Amino acid sequence: MTHLAQTALILDIDGVIRDVAGSYLRALADTVEHFTGFRPSALDIDNLKAEGRWNNDWEASQELIRRYFQQYGNFQQTQILPTLDQVIAFFQSRYRGTSIPWNGYITQEPLLVDQEFFHELSTAQINWGFFSGATRASAEYVLHRLGIKPKVLIAMEDAPGKPDPKGLFLAIAQFSKPITTVIYAGDTVADMLTVLQARQQDPSRHYLAVGIIPPHVEQSRRSAYCQTLIHNGADLVYDNVMDLRPQVIADII
Repeated sequence: MTHLAQTALILDIDGVIRDVAGSYLRALADTVEHFTGFRPSALDIDNLKAEGRWNNDWEASQELIRRYFQQYGNFQQTQILPTLDQVIAFFQSRYRGTSIPWNGYITQEPLLVDQEFFHELSTAQINWGFFSGATRASAEYVLHRLGIKPKVLIAMEDAPGKPDPKGLFLAIAQFSKPITTVIYAGDTVADMLTVLQARQQDPSRHYLAVGIIPPHVEQSRRSAYCQTLIHNGADLVYDNVMDLRPQVIADII
């Protein structure tokens, strides 16, 4: 599998490396409820993200708040809408918590991978790294919990939000070896659209979009969620990123 040395597996973090149903999604629902009295369901949030524009959970929170007031309130009274800074402040008080060290929902996130997964990739000479819409502090927090120190990590502060592929390109540029095949694994429509845009802007490499169904999606909705990812560009969809073992990667490329 020597050809794997020019392959890079780049991973999203939220919903792929960690289960964010009880953290990011919970903080998002808390935030919308705080400002409107309405608590969005997981399906409401997934439907919003299926539009491909709301990968940033702060902006997604604000958008759900805006839509609530547009539907149920007097939208002309724009002063009732919270600013993005107000949304972020409340969101972070739930997600990170109110003290240092952090004591919020982030401390309770179940991990979806283990160290052995990355050890196997390295043994097979597969390059791996991360491109996430999470803040760098949040991403580093979970990677520290995993006990890994990636050489490649592009976080929210480093690039425009997805589906802009600039962050993916920045991640590729950080590998020490030339990369000819890029596999990007993510759990949202925006992740898949990122790969589609990368193909258009960089025809010199082979890009594969791998969808991962996040654990919060109920069994009855998993097929529909899978089809949504495929409709928006996913080449393959898996239930768990741990399915992407080196032999599987060798087979799909």
